[in-house]
Amino acid sequence: MSRMETRTLRDLTVSALGLGCMGMSEFYGETDENESIQTIHRALELGITHLDTADMYGRGANEELVGRAIAGRRDEVVLATKFANRREDGRAWIDNSPEWIARACEDSLRRLGVEHIDLYYMHRRDSDVPIAESVGAMAELVRQGKVRHLGLSEVSADTLRAACDVHPIAALQSEWSLFTREIEREIVPAARELGVGIVPYSPIGRGLLAGALTSPDDLADDDFRRNHPRFSGENLDHNLQLVARVRDMATEVGCTPVQLALAWVLAQGDDVAPIPGTKHVKYLDENVGALDVLLSDDQLRALDELFPPGVVAGERYAERGMKSVER
Repeated sequence: MSRMETRTLRDLTVSALGLGCMGMSEFYGETDENESIQTIHRALELGITHLDTADMYGRGANEELVGRAIAGRRDEVVLATKFANRREDGRAWIDNSPEWIARACEDSLRRLGVEHIDLYYMHRRDSDVPIAESVGAMAELVRQGKVRHLGLSEVSADTLRAACDVHPIAALQSEWSLFTREIEREIVPAARELGVGIVPYSPIGRGLLAGALTSPDDLADDDFRRNHPRFSGENLDHNLQLVARVRDMATEVGCTPVQLALAWVLAQGDDVAPIPGTKHVKYLDENVGALDVLLSDDQLRALDELFPPGVVAGERYAERGMKSVER
C-alpha cells in the first residue's frame, strides 16, 4: 500500500484521503462505537490525518466519539467540524447567526476535548443571514485562536466569492463524485479562482458506486438513503445500470468499483481532498487502496463520457434537503 500523499487546501495541508465520521453515529443503520474508534485509529496508522465530523451528527455524539478516539493524539490530526444544522425539540433549522456560531464553537470544542478546531465549516447556509455577518463571526473565532481555518459547505459560487471578501476560506465541502458532477460547471471554477481547496463528500455516491446495493431492501429501516430519490423505484434501476459500467471498468483497470470512483475524484486536482465515510476497518483499507490506482488519460476520458453531469436519475436529496444546498 502506498504512502499517504498530502493535498493543500489554501494553506492547510491534509492527507489526500480523509475520513468522514458521520455514519459512525447516525444515518446509515447500526453503529458500533468500538469498531468506529478502531477505524479512526487504523486511519491514523495509514497516514490519514483529516477527520471530518459535525455537531449535528448524532446530536453531538459523533464529536464526542471522535474526541475519545484522538485523545492523546491531537497533534496527528487535522480536525474538521461544522455548525449550522440545529435539531431541538422535534424541530430542525439552519442557524447562521453570530450568536449561535460563537456558542456552537464552544460546544464543539468541549465535545471534542480540544483547544482549537483546525477547519470550521458553515454546514449549510441560511440566506436570511448575510454571509458577511456569518463569516465575520467565524473570523472572530480565528482571531481568538479557537479555529485555525474556515470552510463553507454546499454554497453557491456567488456565496463563496462574498465569503472570501471577508476572510480567506480554506475549503469548500460539497458533494462530488462520478454520480454528482454539477459543481464542475460554476462552483469548482470559482473555488479555484479564489484559491479555495475542495473537499468532496459522498465521493462513492453514498455507497451506490460500491456496487453492493441492489434494492432499497438492502438498506436498514432507519437508513436515511431510503428517502433519497436516487435510491428508489425506476431511478434506482437506472442508476444500477450505471453502477454496472463502473464495475466493468474497475475490472478492466484492476481495482474495485470503490477504488475506481475514489481514484477518479483524486485525479480531479491537487486541491481536491475527498472524505469517504466508513465505520469499518475493511472498507477503510479498501478506500486507501485507491491511492495506488493511477488512471490513464484515456480511462479518465472514458469515465467522463460514461458519467456526464446529469446522467444519474433522481435528485441527491429529498425536496427539503435540496432547498438547503448551493445557496
